[in-house]
Amino acid sequence: MSLGHRTLPAIPVPETRNKKIFILILCWGWQWGSAPNDIEVISPDWLKEMVSHAVRAEVGCVGAKLYYPNGRIQHAGVILGIQGVAGHCFRLADHAAEGYLERLQYVQNYSAVTGACLAVQRNIYQDVGGLNDQNLAVAFNDIDFCLKVREAGFRIVWTPYAELYHHESISRGEEDTEDKRARFDKEVKYFMETWENELQKGDPYYNPNLTLNKEDFSLRLR
Repeated sequence: MSLGHRTLPAIPVPETRNKKIFILILCWGWQWGSAPNDIEVISPDWLKEMVSHAVRAEVGCVGAKLYYPNGRIQHAGVILGIQGVAGHCFRLADHAAEGYLERLQYVQNYSAVTGACLAVQRNIYQDVGGLNDQNLAVAFNDIDFCLKVREAGFRIVWTPYAELYHHESISRGEEDTEDKRARFDKEVKYFMETWENELQKGDPYYNPNLTLNKEDFSLRLR
């Protein structure tokens, strides 16, 4: 598991079709029974919202809508290929923004969601081998995990109805030293080599006529 990452104990869900389901909630810096050090709840029913999707048989991972402390959007799903690797949708957009084709307003599928606050069934997490902390100690382990879950045949869902603030720098810090930058470059290389085919094909949830240079869904300039 990645450095600084915490997995909450499995949450039992009432039996469905004679099988009990357990949901894992992954949060950066969150420990069960204590206050999180980088997540601040906005939506009181955020957990109920995420679990309601995570129990669906076709769903693998569920992500939340996260904001920076200043209220601008930090995460609303992940698009493959942004800046050559991957990027958060609508990052830095206004809190009240509706997004391209109102995509900030609807529950939808994405290629990946951030591990800053992610719900997944425990058996799925275990079956795909969890987070890869050997090769992706800090960056991209959540996206790598989501792609493995998708590869196993499950959908990745993002919901705008689970809203939280994410004080990312508290748990992760900045890439501001030579060692950190070297580690980051190594993780970028590993991710791009591992998922080369997916990156070349393009993100199935993103219009190829839109730019890969920004996260704002603006038109691609040829």
